[in-house]
Amino acid sequence: MFGRAIGARVLVAVSALVAGAVIGVPAVAQPESARIEDQRVEADRTIAVGVYSPAMDIVTRVRVLRAADPNSPAPTLYLLNGVGGGSDGNWLDRTDVVEFFRDKQVNVVIPFGGAGSYFADWRTDDPVLGKQRWTTFLTKELPPVIDAEFDGTGANAIAGLSMAGTSVFQLALSEPGLYRAIGSYSGCVRTSDPRGQAIVRTVVGSRLGNAGNMWGPPTDPQWSANDPYLHAESFRGTDVYISSGNGLPGPFDTIAAQGDPAQLAMQLVFGASLEAVTNVCTQQLRDRLQQLGIPATVDMRPNGTHSWGYWEQDMHKSWPVFEAALRRP
Repeated sequence: MFGRAIGARVLVAVSALVAGAVIGVPAVAQPESARIEDQRVEADRTIAVGVYSPAMDIVTRVRVLRAADPNSPAPTLYLLNGVGGGSDGNWLDRTDVVEFFRDKQVNVVIPFGGAGSYFADWRTDDPVLGKQRWTTFLTKELPPVIDAEFDGTGANAIAGLSMAGTSVFQLALSEPGLYRAIGSYSGCVRTSDPRGQAIVRTVVGSRLGNAGNMWGPPTDPQWSANDPYLHAESFRGTDVYISSGNGLPGPFDTIAAQGDPAQLAMQLVFGASLEAVTNVCTQQLRDRLQQLGIPATVDMRPNGTHSWGYWEQDMHKSWPVFEAALRRP
């Protein structure tokens, strides 16, 4: 009986201490969540959305093309812009993306920003490019916000061009199972060998950033850890679409197609050499996937430069791959 009394008094004392702690100590602040800061309807089913990213502590801009029936759930296709992050040409102003997806039951999300970032989580803030935590934003912060606001089904696919043609593989590598399908248009996925590192440094440097702030010096293990070519086995079970031209002039490299002689000259001089490089990269990835027995849809075009006409064509041709993956139960 004496033991029971002691036990009861101890229980009362502990309860009082706990209650005092709860009352007297402020609650621990919960980490911030990504959230929509603003949105406005633009022309033709396009919604401009500002999404706050706790990881980068900025409001990022995205455009959302609503599914054909906005009152029914829909999967999501993310389309990433190239090295300029959309500032020097993007899916909306250089392709027929709005018209193409008009009758399709899919929400199309186009993020803006991330110029020269490879949409990666950088290890160190860059003096010019600032704080880059795009992988966290695109894989952990943005998808739940999009699904909640636009009635997403949780099924996702992602595609990107040029720099982003590399990033889509890296994003899928960092978050297994998030994307049912990935599409790489004119990308260079092998990034850690000397050639790949030189390409990455050139791309980042074109925006005055320092690739050492992304993955460290050339010998740092982060280069290999973020090289999808070395981790190709990770993409087994994901529907893969890869494409590239070879730099030779094609149907979109004419005055009739461009209408602007200066733009055509840029395509024929710089776009040709860039696409010749991505052609080699794409062949390497194709061969690696074949070696591992991983299915992929590969389109090695017989011509074409590093330019939007071909990427619009890639978007059209890859959609059946994405659609099939997104429709699977």
